[in-house]
Amino acid sequence: MKTAETFWVLGHKVTNYSTTGDYDFALGETPAHTQGPPPHLHNELSETFLITEGEMEFMVNGEIKNVKAGDLVDLPPKTLHTFTNRSDSTCKWINVHSPKGFRGFFEFVGVPVSDNNAQKESITEEKINTVIERAADFDMIIKV
Repeated sequence: MKTAETFWVLGHKVTNYSTTGDYDFALGETPAHTQGPPPHLHNELSETFLITEGEMEFMVNGEIKNVKAGDLVDLPPKTLHTFTNRSDSTCKWINVHSPKGFRGFFEFVGVPVSDNNAQKESITEEKINTVIERAADFDMIIKV
């Protein structure tokens, strides 16, 4: 089995795990006061977040929800969403995409945690422009 790979993706720490099923599985950490990705939807992918520690503010189809440890956010295809950690503590979460394939986005835009200044490098203007230009290749349709 392939070992886990950890990246900084738009200021969030994401660890991808290999699975045998038709889904992607990742653990994430969002530092305090960290903005999430731009509002987006997935045409084909379902996405689920389980908050395991801390709290996160989610925007789901225009509605703001404060989600805490133990809460699940289930996002069927075509659901406009984003998230932000407005708290003073790190938020930890589990993320599942189905069917499999979105982990490639994390690998493509992510900066390996072993790189110097990886978190800062994950939010440069160049990196953000890459996300905007290539997100649709991974069924991430940005809506600004």
